[in-house]
Amino acid sequence: MLTDRDWGVLEPLIEACRPHAKVPSPHLRRTMSAILRRHQNGAKWRAIPEELGPWWRAAQTFIRWARLGVWERLLGLAQEKGVALGMTFLDGTSIRAHQKAAGARRKGALKLSETQVRRLGALVEVMAPRPV
Repeated sequence: MLTDRDWGVLEPLIEACRPHAKVPSPHLRRTMSAILRRHQNGAKWRAIPEELGPWWRAAQTFIRWARLGVWERLLGLAQEKGVALGMTFLDGTSIRAHQKAAGARRKGALKLSETQVRRLGALVEVMAPRPV
């Protein structure tokens, strides 16, 4: 769960970046806590504890914001403000593959657009635990 101090730093940045809806979400802090928790421990969306709200709300928010580029804007704004984000390293042991992925021939070359690569890098940086 986000501490009051962390939320105090994060909330203004989120409000500046997120898409505004007709009715503002009263559970934004709880939803953000669920998204961060899911990315810190690598669990599935359905494994989010119930006290952090419904899993589908966190998943829906994360996916919608990813499509709209909110995470990229949030990262850029956090870097401009000098917020310490921490660092995360990924290796092959922390990335799960589908059971049929071993040894299968690829029909076409995997091409990631520059935007997708930046988005993935931004997500890794934003979701990284920060030293206390």
